[in-house]
Amino acid sequence: MAARFAPLTAHAQEPAGRRAGKRRIRIVMGGYGPASTGFSLALKRIGDRLEARFSGDVEVKYVYNILDLGYRGDDILWLVEQGILTLGYQSSSYLTDRVRDLGAADLPFLFSETRQARAAMDGPLGRLLTARIEASTNYRILGYFENGFRHISNRVRPIHTPADMKGMTIRVLPSKVQERTFELLGASPKVMDLSEAIEAIKAGKLDAQENPFANTVTYGVHKYHRFHSATNHFYLSRPIFLHRPTFDAWPRELREEMREAVHDSIGFQRDLHLKEEDEAMAAIRAEGGEILELTPDEHGTFVAALTPIYGEARREYSREILALLNV
Repeated sequence: MAARFAPLTAHAQEPAGRRAGKRRIRIVMGGYGPASTGFSLALKRIGDRLEARFSGDVEVKYVYNILDLGYRGDDILWLVEQGILTLGYQSSSYLTDRVRDLGAADLPFLFSETRQARAAMDGPLGRLLTARIEASTNYRILGYFENGFRHISNRVRPIHTPADMKGMTIRVLPSKVQERTFELLGASPKVMDLSEAIEAIKAGKLDAQENPFANTVTYGVHKYHRFHSATNHFYLSRPIFLHRPTFDAWPRELREEMREAVHDSIGFQRDLHLKEEDEAMAAIRAEGGEILELTPDEHGTFVAALTPIYGEARREYSREILALLNV
């Protein structure tokens, strides 16, 4: 299947008048969402800036949604690591099997509001996670898009407290912390790729899933799940990663411009994310869905049920990262 990308990774044919020996640099950016999502629009913003800065010397191509080509969501990882795609993004949970300390960022209720979470990812926490990822992969990490706070949707009943989740099958990302979280909440977690989860939800083989509202709507889950609880249980980011040998071989001016373009796109995407969450909530209600805002007491039952996970984390993760997370 990688052959589908092969024509995009080759150097473009030299246009007439290009001086001998100079080759156009072609950059292929990929993701796993429709072209209309904030993530895809942010990729386009990066590409537009690079092409404007370097005129005909840089050409950018896009594969906004690899699912449309029959790939799984997690395939974005190896497509970039092997250089088939130049740049991609993916939820950090997908790397927890390779970067142990990254699992600590999956712990529930680490952040109480968006500003706090963003400051952490843009500060010492984000820098440490970047160093850990780069030490274990073939990526160059340039920043973090916002996946945001996650909520539970299901087809069975309203969820006010963990007792309402007892026995529910719920899709989780490939993260031991996320599995453990929903075990403690009384559910039956199932690790599934996005493509598998969508099909299982459509077929009625999965009771619940958890995502930001925008993701729930982007992938059409709101058409199958009536009940949505604003639990804010995880805050996740999506690392923006490049094929490191390709990036490191670029001229210095291009590397610097890419870093600046990514930084600009992060602010752009984060602003869009807030708008997309509001629009998604409206779409859920228009589809006949119910959005439940937890009372402080109801929220407290989730926090209390998850108390054991923090003690387990102190035995699992480095003191350095736990200190940055105040765990």
